[in-house]
Amino acid sequence: MKVAIVYNKKTIDENDVINIFGTTTKEHYSLKTVEKVAKALEKAGHSVKIIEGGMGFIDEMKDFMPKVVSGDTPGMVFNMAYGIQGKNRYTHVPAMLEMLGLPYVGSGPEAHSVVQDKVMTKIVLQKNHIPTPGFWVFSSSEDKFDDVIFPVIVKPSMESTSMGMKIVDNWEDLKKTVQEQLEKYSQDILAEQFIPGREFAVGLIGNGSNIEVFPIVEIDLKGDPNKIQTKSDKMKTPLDKICPAKLTKEQETEIKKICLQSFRKLGLNDYARVDLRMDEKGNVYILELNSMASLGLTGSYVHAAITAGYSFDSLINKILDVSALRYFGESHLHPHEASPETIESQPLRSVIRSHLRSHLTSNERLLEQLVNVNSSVHNIDNVNRLGDTIIKRLENLGFHSQDFHEFDVGNIVYLKNHDSENNEVLLLSHLDTWYENRDFTPYYKVGNKLYGSGIAESKGGILLMISALQALRFARKLKKIKCGILLISDDSLGGKYSKKLVHDISNISNYVIDLKWGTKEGSIATSCSGITKYHIDMVHVRRPNETIKEVIPDMCHKVILWKKISQGIPDARITISDFSGQTSYGKAPDYGKLSLESRYVNIEQGKKFDAEIRKIAKKKTNSNLDIHVAKTVTRQPFIKTEKIENFYEIIQKLAKLAEIKIKPEHRFAPSSLCDVLADIPMIGSMGPLGSDHRTANEHIFRDSLIDRGVLLSLTINKCSALSREAKK
Repeated sequence: MKVAIVYNKKTIDENDVINIFGTTTKEHYSLKTVEKVAKALEKAGHSVKIIEGGMGFIDEMKDFMPKVVSGDTPGMVFNMAYGIQGKNRYTHVPAMLEMLGLPYVGSGPEAHSVVQDKVMTKIVLQKNHIPTPGFWVFSSSEDKFDDVIFPVIVKPSMESTSMGMKIVDNWEDLKKTVQEQLEKYSQDILAEQFIPGREFAVGLIGNGSNIEVFPIVEIDLKGDPNKIQTKSDKMKTPLDKICPAKLTKEQETEIKKICLQSFRKLGLNDYARVDLRMDEKGNVYILELNSMASLGLTGSYVHAAITAGYSFDSLINKILDVSALRYFGESHLHPHEASPETIESQPLRSVIRSHLRSHLTSNERLLEQLVNVNSSVHNIDNVNRLGDTIIKRLENLGFHSQDFHEFDVGNIVYLKNHDSENNEVLLLSHLDTWYENRDFTPYYKVGNKLYGSGIAESKGGILLMISALQALRFARKLKKIKCGILLISDDSLGGKYSKKLVHDISNISNYVIDLKWGTKEGSIATSCSGITKYHIDMVHVRRPNETIKEVIPDMCHKVILWKKISQGIPDARITISDFSGQTSYGKAPDYGKLSLESRYVNIEQGKKFDAEIRKIAKKKTNSNLDIHVAKTVTRQPFIKTEKIENFYEIIQKLAKLAEIKIKPEHRFAPSSLCDVLADIPMIGSMGPLGSDHRTANEHIFRDSLIDRGVLLSLTINKCSALSREAKK
């Protein structure tokens, strides 16, 4: 199942909201805890994406979640977001999810709104004859009540985690505390009769008639019946927990009974925690309920679950299961049939996903190291330095390398982890980047986007390859796979020096995978345009005694005619770049130059475009232009074949099992696949998802390093399995 984890950060920034107003949330999960929940779900085979609950929340959900109306298997949201600002913050994400039609873990907005309001909670409890301490509500420090019984505990009515709690035992201190809290929290203040005695927390999980009550946790007050645990205490010096609490059978039964009653009467779903006090006579009173019980490892809810026999991982998956059962029923959770392929790949994809998730931070650091090597095509030392860095990483995985020295560009590197002549699968990427040294952009990060020169075109794919191979080794699969890796150093020059090597090595490989970026929609390239790049010089040859003429309009006219060549032709394009012109009233000739790229879907179309380009160049103009056309780069198109379609279908099945969205795409951007023998099964753009290649904004999406890493790992493993089957 696809599971999106939604959480809120500690602080608000411009990407979370349009404006900041009202009380901002003081509750949040650490990213470490969020990642731990993600790992727990991934170990159970779920496909997980972590999403911040800010303004981009809906767009990210649209991109990730399957559309059930189209027949896809539904996904779910594991809500860990306490909201961002204002009142009833717990309701914000659930309400948005209901608007989007997405099932989610936890209570609905109506239950959250009641439970987060301590006053409303106590009214519902009283109306249902569930014991709760007496209370008084202050909207002003001047409010008067004749029946206040001191001591009272004072707290804001709409906050949680023991925020603002203070015990007072006289009217003067009560008025002062109410005024302080009104100013700080901007909401009504609750004064609740303080119950000296013992304190308990009770966790519940389930729905309807099938609700499990965890062993009761007692907060160890060290024998002080007047002690309370403030938010600061919980964060800095949490009190010890006794679980199961030392209670008589009758006391335990009574506590569990009223907790179940309150859970049901307040309309809660899936899981919650109830806080109680017991006075010296053994009377029990419910203080409040938490409809989003903390899943932190030190919290009482997790503590009780572990005492009940759960591990953290099994608890998280049980919460998801009871929620899924509420929405979909038993049949969705436990399908009666599973194909052999599903049974085989389920453990592997779970192991791989968990490994990639746990190593995401260290992989991100390696990516930063790769991107910060300025490996522009003519920066030979840095290209070789980048190659050496990658070789060292791959040698640790059992690969040995062979360098092919090129003096005009950096070394081409070929690696493999076996001694056979043939590769079951060959992975293609490149070390060089298109950028000039002056245009280099170092690595940086904004939210879920990772930026830097070459990060989408090559370096993100190289990182993905390394992490996928590491995951396969962890899963004890890599030794069985005959894998080759070819890293060229002249991609920016159209594979000028590497063409023959790519052709020869791919010819001894059963499957070939290119690691350039995929688009945000999950694209995988099944074909790409051929490309011819031209450098065009235009010089006005001025005749003796010739009057001065406007040269640049004639040059622009040529540009327009060249652009029209591909107009209206699918998957073909003529683009112009670096156009510049120079005119003079002296004797020097007027001059213009430009770079032109012709992209075409087949060789015949490329020849036709070439003829048209040259024909337009030769056509006479009023200003007597002498035009010289020179080819600088040529790459033949990578054309979809039946073997490529079959290879894509294999990957598509793996993606469906792993709940990863992909789609086939024709690419304008060429790759080394253009130099691969046409009858070999090959696929392109299997790197991370990204955009804006060859610009200052080139980036990839951080979370795609996991999904695309899973897909690449499964594909490499499948290529090996198919190769072994073909030999039998």
